[in-house]
Amino acid sequence: MPALAERLSEVSVSPIVAMSTRARALKAEGHQVISLAVGEPDFPTPPHAVEAAHQAALRGDTKYPAQDGSPALKKAIQAKFRRDNNLDYALDEICVCNGGKQVLMNALFATISPGDEVLIPTPYWASYGEMVKLASGKPVFVTCPQNNGFKLRPEDLDAAITPKTKMLMLNFPNNPTGAACTREEMQALAEVMLKHPHVWILTDDMYEHLVFDNFEFCTIAEVEPRLKGRVITVNGVSKTYAMTGWRLGFAGGPKALIKAMVNMQGQITSGVSTISQAAAIAALEGPQDMVAERAGIYRQRRDLVVEMLNQAPGITCARPEGAFYVYPNLAGCLGKTSPGGRRIDTDADFAMALLEEKLVATVQGSAYGMSPYLRISYATDTDSLREACTRIQDFCRALS
Repeated sequence: MPALAERLSEVSVSPIVAMSTRARALKAEGHQVISLAVGEPDFPTPPHAVEAAHQAALRGDTKYPAQDGSPALKKAIQAKFRRDNNLDYALDEICVCNGGKQVLMNALFATISPGDEVLIPTPYWASYGEMVKLASGKPVFVTCPQNNGFKLRPEDLDAAITPKTKMLMLNFPNNPTGAACTREEMQALAEVMLKHPHVWILTDDMYEHLVFDNFEFCTIAEVEPRLKGRVITVNGVSKTYAMTGWRLGFAGGPKALIKAMVNMQGQITSGVSTISQAAAIAALEGPQDMVAERAGIYRQRRDLVVEMLNQAPGITCARPEGAFYVYPNLAGCLGKTSPGGRRIDTDADFAMALLEEKLVATVQGSAYGMSPYLRISYATDTDSLREACTRIQDFCRALS
């Protein structure tokens, strides 16, 4: 067999895959597994978005799409940026991609040369570092400590920037912690970035509408307009409108960079499904009341999960500002043995023992660059969340 590409030696298989594979195997054996591992809304896609896709198909809107997105969708995105973020992007400063992940990959391929450094606040979504390596860059991880609410400190950001730094990736509200930056905190980060004009800023705002307790979301190009010319503002319809399977993300940014990103996309996938684009237009332009309603339900779930996890011996869980994740600390559970005889030395040990013995699927913090933690998604129904947290409490009480 001929050799595979050398670049694959730099890219790790996600630890999340191992947990998901084992959870599926247990389900196939007939076990009642409750999964808190998947970052996917459990709500349906809005009916008007589904109907718009249906009508698009019926009228024959099924041909090759424009590489950068249909004019109608780009206008809807333009209006969304104005409405939600106070950002003005011309239509040629907007591109549409096959999911948010492709937006990120296009941006990295368009900006990163071999050896360029990309700063990634930690904990981070597991794909960020691997994507940087695929683009021949070097991920540099900057710790966001729990005692700072899992948020990036300006002094740590400043200290991490070198002449080789090419990009800073921001993700607030954050996956996996749910942490979000206030306007003042974002302004402090912006002040640092104004000192380093050689660095691009990519901000992944997928969870912008999932914020609670009157928290006000902000994005860095809005907070500091002087940075807008080197910011890629990334968003999509997956989290806000429960449209993960429609695979549609988008970005606003400087014209030359957006053109380069579209060029990258043209060589890899070309344009986005016309049916998905029709659905996205309807979601962005249609009624927005359900967005706030669903955020309210997520808030109730967050409060339930945080309260129950803090009642589990050995676990402490912060109350995050947004997204649909919590990131509990497991330090008090390490060095113990599970009822099934498993030694719990790491968060990965805890997660696997919890899955095997209590049939609750989570993801260990090491998958996101910070241990000993778990990422728990509360994007599931309340009864399942309550049962899962009860099982976690029972598991922790039985550790010895």
